[in-house]
Amino acid sequence: MKKLLLSAAAVMAFSFATQAQEVKFGAKAGLNIADFGGDAETDGSRTGLHVGAIAEIKLTETFSVQPELLYSMQGAKGKELGVEYDLKFDYINIPIMAKYYLMEGLSIEAGPQVGFLMSAKAEDEDVKDGYKGVDFALNGGVAYDLPMGVFFQARYSAGLNNIYDGEGSDDYKTTNNVISLSVGYKF
Repeated sequence: MKKLLLSAAAVMAFSFATQAQEVKFGAKAGLNIADFGGDAETDGSRTGLHVGAIAEIKLTETFSVQPELLYSMQGAKGKELGVEYDLKFDYINIPIMAKYYLMEGLSIEAGPQVGFLMSAKAEDEDVKDGYKGVDFALNGGVAYDLPMGVFFQARYSAGLNNIYDGEGSDDYKTTNNVISLSVGYKF
């Protein structure tokens, strides 16, 4: 399934690139405020960072596609099946965003994301085996590009699948939810 999704994403990005009027590469970094949704009883979010590379492929004057490759700190604090936790997850996320420019510099964006769990820790204990290795999400946000190449983004990522893979996972759903605030630069 992972290979199929990655292959499809690569084919889409390549086909968009061949039709593109302009391609800009860049980098971005920023703040994540992550929490769990679903059945998880959280009482606090994990504040972390994200950093990565982007490519904006402009298809028309007002529409572009923006694939990204990001390292993202996620997780939450709360209770899971009656046990208190402070979970720290590290993901490699690959969002593919469709961007529509409302006016010069201001865009709205939406698109799917696949994330690969790199590490999962509760305190200093490795708990990666209790969580699924792949996370799917739907993202939405807004961005503003300055003429000099600097841009600002605000995005919400809503997890779509159950990431919990431990005991009782068929009856207990946990999803990732992340608010991201970013600053970046397009070359």
